[in-house]
Amino acid sequence: MSFYGVELSSRLLLGTARYPSPKVLVDAIKASEAQVVTVSLRREAGSERSGQGFWSIIRSLGVRVLPNTAGCHTAKEAVTTAHMARELFDTPWIKLEVIRDDETLQPDVFGLVEAAKVLNEDGFEVFPYTTEDLSVADRLVEAGCRVLMPWGAPIGSARGLNNAYGLKAMRAHFPDIPLVVDAGLGVPSHAAAAMELGYDAVLLNTAVAEAGDPVAMAKAFALAIEAGRMAFAARPLEPRDMAAPSTPVFGMAALGG
Repeated sequence: MSFYGVELSSRLLLGTARYPSPKVLVDAIKASEAQVVTVSLRREAGSERSGQGFWSIIRSLGVRVLPNTAGCHTAKEAVTTAHMARELFDTPWIKLEVIRDDETLQPDVFGLVEAAKVLNEDGFEVFPYTTEDLSVADRLVEAGCRVLMPWGAPIGSARGLNNAYGLKAMRAHFPDIPLVVDAGLGVPSHAAAAMELGYDAVLLNTAVAEAGDPVAMAKAFALAIEAGRMAFAARPLEPRDMAAPSTPVFGMAALGG
């Protein structure tokens, strides 16, 4: 799997917010074997973090950082935050979030496309957090995005894949674009289901960070993602309307009265 030419062996991207302690965060990242972690420039620069100490922890893990524009409500705000993140982390990667509604945290698709155009022109490699709407996805690709990150459900809701049909349609519509289910997953089976649809990766945060045992949950998600991807590659059976016997009847003995 690759994003913008960067080859990765892990299909799990892990967020770094809301963990009970730095040690639990480090142990969860190691257990997940994730090679990419997301970091909110606004959240982690706040007073609840220890500033440079947090960046040192992340750097010591040897993972690739995907900064995000979480908390931005306009395209202009997101673009400004992205430029700050590029300067701080020295990476062209940016997870682009533009949020309209604070209740559902649903992407503002109009602001998202607007910001994506600007950032792609400015040399960023954009990972847009979007919906499963195909027309929006088309506009993001036209704007220069080479990765799409549709939500499974609202951020932190743990509801899984609210629209599996729409996600499957997106996979069919963009066979050559890396697709990542981002947000709303709650348990490992949700991640496996996403991978069985043919998605390339899954991005998680709350489901791991707020679990009773974040380290064990990180490992469980990693295993589920691997199993789901193997199942997709094995070409699973399509659902059938009628029963299909697993034992052949030809050649079986007929018992007479």
